[in-house]
Amino acid sequence: METLTIERITKEDLAKLQQISIQTFHESFSALNSEENMNDYLTTSFSAEKLSAELGNQSSQFYFAIVDAEVVGYLKLNLGEAQTEIKDNHALEIERIYVLQAFHGKKVGQLLYDKAIQIAGQINASYVWLGVWENNNRALSFYKKNGFAEFDKHIFRLGTDEQTDLMMKKNLINN
Repeated sequence: METLTIERITKEDLAKLQQISIQTFHESFSALNSEENMNDYLTTSFSAEKLSAELGNQSSQFYFAIVDAEVVGYLKLNLGEAQTEIKDNHALEIERIYVLQAFHGKKVGQLLYDKAIQIAGQINASYVWLGVWENNNRALSFYKKNGFAEFDKHIFRLGTDEQTDLMMKKNLINN
């Protein structure tokens, strides 16, 4: 693998963000979900309008992982009121870390995660939290390896399917 860079995403990157969002989510979850539910979720969650609004939110940040001028993954972070649930000004939510399957196992996800922890430090966050589908064993293992522990559960709707996400957090104070 050539040099990997992490770059902040801007509104001008909307089309690239939409493409990587759909591709990585589809690669990650299509085998375990119905085509109808996948299509419904991809169409609504990654529409140009929804992503544009997310990009425009001052309390959210997006970053691309780029290898040889190709976007191979991305990260979405939420602060304060942009957080999907807790909305704690002393916390940072990692809402999305997604990497193309061809780049799994090549430290891309780890570098995106490291970027999130760097930003958490810059804002003096007490902890970082996220939600992970209970059946996403690869992600659960990744977060446990990085020091996250489960603290709650919530429902994630994928089309008509109600799925359980495990909510995990990592304390940053005294770490």
